[in-house]
Amino acid sequence: MIAMQVDGAFIAALKDAVPTGDVWTSTEQRSAYGHDETEDLNHPPEVVVRPRNTAEVSAVVRLCAAHHIPITPIGGRTGLSGGALAVHGGVGLALDRMDRILDIDERNLQVTVEPGVITQVLQDAVAAKGLYYAPDPSSKGSCTIGGNLAENAGGPRAVKYGVTRDFVLNLEVVLPNGEVIWTGANTLKNATGYDLTRLMVGSEGTLGIITRAVLKLVPLPKHTQLMLVPFPDAVKACEAVSAVFRAGITPSAMEFMERDAIGWTMRFTDGLPTQLSTGPAAYLLIEVDGDHLEVLMQECETILGVVEAHGAGEVLFASFEFREGCAMAIAQECAGEREGPQRLQGRGYRGPPVRTTQTVARGEGDRCPAWILVGVLWARG
Repeated sequence: MIAMQVDGAFIAALKDAVPTGDVWTSTEQRSAYGHDETEDLNHPPEVVVRPRNTAEVSAVVRLCAAHHIPITPIGGRTGLSGGALAVHGGVGLALDRMDRILDIDERNLQVTVEPGVITQVLQDAVAAKGLYYAPDPSSKGSCTIGGNLAENAGGPRAVKYGVTRDFVLNLEVVLPNGEVIWTGANTLKNATGYDLTRLMVGSEGTLGIITRAVLKLVPLPKHTQLMLVPFPDAVKACEAVSAVFRAGITPSAMEFMERDAIGWTMRFTDGLPTQLSTGPAAYLLIEVDGDHLEVLMQECETILGVVEAHGAGEVLFASFEFREGCAMAIAQECAGEREGPQRLQGRGYRGPPVRTTQTVARGEGDRCPAWILVGVLWARG
């Protein structure tokens, strides 16, 4: 089947299809929507269309289908797998104007959103109501829910909570012929028929374009504790990961970092030292969360015993109540420096006593993990 040209008549038809949206054809605008974070690749579409609602998306898809014009859905353009690249030209369907949180259902622990909602914006909105959307891609401050769904984004907290697919109840999808369907049901149990919802998540827009999503929420954990664990040997650090789980602890996040990754990060992070101590070859960032601080501290004590049995050095212990202290202590640990408990108490730490000498505090503010502060986790999606 031969694709027809994106000519003036087709562009005029696009403008009729999106009366409240945008149709852009300038080189600068097309180039801006022709790349994501996949290296230095740029594949601009021949025209960028920014609809405002499902009806406009459907109209554009029907028009493209009738004229055999390729169409590429575009989200926040933060992906690393090229999902937003219009490699065949045609229409770049940018969903960033569909950015409303339509409903937060506190009683049923659900939220209904459009695909252009920024992930961090959603997390903050539900957190204000004591709820938690756990999928936590590292680009959450700029990536969109639609892109997360298309790529099945994960993030550090997948170890406990799962990836994006595990938080999706129902999707409104525009099929390649322009038909609009819902894939599931707004219930936790939906065992009837084909699981179209899970099929759509991760399909990168090849099966349809997601225009609304009903997502599952959980109660917001009241407390979070974070540990930065140095190891003289990378193999020992990896062995400690399995050992922590075998000890009966399921962290909310666990990430492995080589010394070189931290070194590169510090070279491009203002205010942090550029020299690393020669001891640690690798680090584990381990986070636990829950509603009872005493239980979390007991879990941290168990984790400490496990990592020490695998040759860990002195452990940085961070309370999520105080941000700046954590960033400072991580930098000092990487530089081989030490700081006494008295100065840490002076920063305002009010958590329970811990037996490590590296008690760290973290400042008030958002709930982004401390690895965002360190900036060493580039694994997105």
